[in-house]
Amino acid sequence: MQPVIVASSNPGKLREFREILASLGRAIVSQSELNIPDADEPHASFLENALAKARHAARLGHLPALADDSGICVNALGGEPGVHSARFAGEPRSDERNNRKLVDALAGQPERRAHYYCVIVLLRHADDPEPLVAEGRWHGELIAEPRGSGGFGYDPYFLLPALGKTAAELDPAYKNRISHRGLAAQRLLVLLREVEW
Repeated sequence: MQPVIVASSNPGKLREFREILASLGRAIVSQSELNIPDADEPHASFLENALAKARHAARLGHLPALADDSGICVNALGGEPGVHSARFAGEPRSDERNNRKLVDALAGQPERRAHYYCVIVLLRHADDPEPLVAEGRWHGELIAEPRGSGGFGYDPYFLLPALGKTAAELDPAYKNRISHRGLAAQRLLVLLREVEW
C-alpha cells in the first residue's frame, strides 16, 4: 500500500499523527522527508488552508496526502488567533512569543473560554474530487501562567476545567484521544472505512 504524506513540518503534529494513525497500516511520511516545501496558507478558513496544503503535498509527492489546519479560537478575541495561531506574534514562528501575546491580550479579561479546532483533509491524489474531511473541537479556558511541560503551542495555557489540568500536563496518549486533532483523526478513521483507496 502507498504511504501517506503528512503535509506538515511541525514535529509535534507529526508525532501526534503517527501515533493517532498507526492503525491505518500505511507508512506515514512527512513532506520534509520528500523535500516538499511548506505550502502557502493564505486563506481565511481552516478548511481552505488544509485543502491547499494537502493538494500541494499530493501534487509534489505523487502520493495520497493528509493535511490539517488547526489553531486556538478565543471567545473574547472574536475567534482569534484562529487560522493565525502559529504566527500570532509574527515571523519567525515562536510558541513563546505567541503565548505571551495571547496572555497579554487577555489581561484583565474575565471571559477566558477558548477551544482548539482542527480540520483534517485526506486526498487520494492531488486532483481528488472527493476529499475526506473530518473536524474536531476541544473546549477549555485560558490561564495566565503556564503549567506542564508536554505538548506544544498553547498547551501550557489551555486548561481543561473538568480535569483540572492543562493540555501540557496530560499523558500524550490520553491527550491524543481527547484533543481536537485526536477527535478529528478518529472521525477520519471512520470515514476511511466507508471508501476505497
